[in-house]
Amino acid sequence: MLMRLNKFLADNGVASRRKADELIESGEVFVNGKRVFELGIKVDPNQDKVKVNGKLVHVEKNNKVYILFYKPKEVITSLKDPEGRPCVGDFFADRKERLYPIGRLDWDSEGMLLLTNDGEFANKVSHPRHKVRKKYLVKINGKISNQQMDKLRNGVSIPNGGRVQAKFLKRLRGKSTDKNDWLELDITEGKNRQIRKMFAKLEFDVLKLKRIAIGKLELGNMKPGASKVLSDNDIKKIFSDPLKSKKPGRQKSKKIVHD
Repeated sequence: MLMRLNKFLADNGVASRRKADELIESGEVFVNGKRVFELGIKVDPNQDKVKVNGKLVHVEKNNKVYILFYKPKEVITSLKDPEGRPCVGDFFADRKERLYPIGRLDWDSEGMLLLTNDGEFANKVSHPRHKVRKKYLVKINGKISNQQMDKLRNGVSIPNGGRVQAKFLKRLRGKSTDKNDWLELDITEGKNRQIRKMFAKLEFDVLKLKRIAIGKLELGNMKPGASKVLSDNDIKKIFSDPLKSKKPGRQKSKKIVHD
């Protein structure tokens, strides 16, 4: 059975579909010894030999893995780093599967990161059209007004990212101080350095950034560097909306109320 090349690469743990498209466009993928650039090309997983950077892609036999990892600060969200900096791949060097991270957290950010060898799953978690919520704790260098919070809720334009918005936003009274506010914030777009750019639009610097949940799956009391294999129930939580009430008739709308 023929399938698109990017899906073949994603299904066999090489990269997500979007990253696979980048590999194809950059000429790093060969099919039966021929370099390919066409994104829509199809391959036969049982017949065609596909190589990426000279390495043969082995067909996975339904051995899908889903891992939750607490990425520490000052760790690169990649499997290898040419500059020799600490990277996510260092924590999973002993695993036989070709895992790759879903999305990214910046060098100076920490918290929940998912890794998998399932391209369809990665696409469903990361693509904005699926509207999977990612929840963060954010510390900024100042005090934000209700009007400024409304701007983030309504949407702002960020460099190289278009218009983005906070799907949920509240000030954390117990953590905020006279000089710095802590906020809890949900997004679904996941653009590069999105949250930092959103606050920069309002002339704030983000001092600390921690992802604490994806959907209803929470980081909980995990420690930096810790990881665990996700259960079927954990995976279901990822695609559950944390703002949907379990009780009928409550919170049907997603209207944000000022804190």
